[in-house]
Amino acid sequence: MLRILHAVLLGLVGAAIVHIVILFLVPRYSTEDVWTRLSAAVRPYETVRLERAVLGADVPEPANPFIEAAVCPFDLGDGTLHVRGSGAVPFWSMSIYDLNGLNVFSISDRAMAGKDLDLVVLTPEQMLRMRRAVPAAFRDSVFIEVDSAEGLLLFRAFVPDETWRGVAETFLEGIRCAPGQAD
Repeated sequence: MLRILHAVLLGLVGAAIVHIVILFLVPRYSTEDVWTRLSAAVRPYETVRLERAVLGADVPEPANPFIEAAVCPFDLGDGTLHVRGSGAVPFWSMSIYDLNGLNVFSISDRAMAGKDLDLVVLTPEQMLRMRRAVPAAFRDSVFIEVDSAEGLLLFRAFVPDETWRGVAETFLEGIRCAPGQAD
């Protein structure tokens, strides 16, 4: 009986130590999420390919060898976001993530009317104002409403084999994210 009591007591002390260590580590790891690391490495409206050679070891890169990726942080408090790009890759997709890392919108080249990438990202309030008078620069754009003013665009280009890698890299490096129109 004494051995069982000793084992239970030893287990409780060990569990308490583990929990205390975890509590001390939570603040460190909660400030080192992907959003924080990308924000430190990439300025708003700057499109940067996700690769360790460009962003350093702290930023994740795609694990899929058939995908090249780029990111563009934005802040709709500055106005709308106009995203443009061109190129002929076999497939591309774009996702918008909020500050919590939730995917709030996704689109691919299959949903675009033309071959070129031409998107306007805006808040519902900006969309209401935009409906009154659409600027000429946005006439052929696809409008995307998001609820959060800050976020991150993640672009992915499919690379079926090594002969397409340069084409995909050129496509991603050619994507331009810029404030579209101030409110």
